[in-house]
Amino acid sequence: MILVVGSKGMLGQELMGLFGSAARGVDVEDIDITDLSSVQRVLVTLKPRMVVNVAAYTDVDGCETDAELALQVNGEGVAHLAMISKEIGAKLVQVSTDYVFDGGKDSPYLEDDAPAPLGVYGESKLAGEMNAKFNPDHLVVRTQWLYGHAGKNFVETMLRLAGERKELDVVDDQIGSPTWTYDLALAIKALIDKGCSGTYHAANSGFVSWNGFAREIFRQAGIEVTVNPMSTEKLERPAKRPLNSKLDCSKLTEDTGFVPEPWQEALKRYLELRPAK
Repeated sequence: MILVVGSKGMLGQELMGLFGSAARGVDVEDIDITDLSSVQRVLVTLKPRMVVNVAAYTDVDGCETDAELALQVNGEGVAHLAMISKEIGAKLVQVSTDYVFDGGKDSPYLEDDAPAPLGVYGESKLAGEMNAKFNPDHLVVRTQWLYGHAGKNFVETMLRLAGERKELDVVDDQIGSPTWTYDLALAIKALIDKGCSGTYHAANSGFVSWNGFAREIFRQAGIEVTVNPMSTEKLERPAKRPLNSKLDCSKLTEDTGFVPEPWQEALKRYLELRPAK
């Protein structure tokens, strides 16, 4: 049995759907990953052969003002899962982020590039990566710019704002890969099916700015909106953002045969399957 921790989130719901009857899901009402005794109780009782942790504190700006909570959830929580999963002989799969890098590299980041997070969120997720290694049988999957049908995300925000105004300012100096949670779930499943361990990058293929992503959302949705460029600096958010968030996912393809689809195609399928609002 595969235990999905954080099963009610965007990625968690996708994984539960893909794993089907092989999976069991738990969320905040069932487990407190910041409490070692809670983790021990759940894992020892259920005895999964694999633990996939998609539970996280993902409010990037909120992490700056509540660093203690961020480190408890994203760092210490993973340590608890790693220790107990090792104790029961289960593999640990931990989902991480492009925010472990500072965005200063000119080319896409490789798995073995040195992390250098710019803020608390990245620091806490890097702590989670390091703590996952308490279980020698671990898999860390870094991803980025997620959107999915089961939660708040950039695509839905843009579509909502388009109903309120006809002109938007969106940053154009952050570059990455918009990633549909369904495609990420497929990548994680491919890694698990091949028995992969260590660290991998997984995202939809191709790169774009948030500004370019917004324009493509409106183009595909058939909505007329003017999208103006703006700098990250002008946005004045509490947390610094990496400007280059490009992740090299070639290792994923080499080791599993899984080829991530272009982000434009993923967006098209997402919009086609989007529930009526």
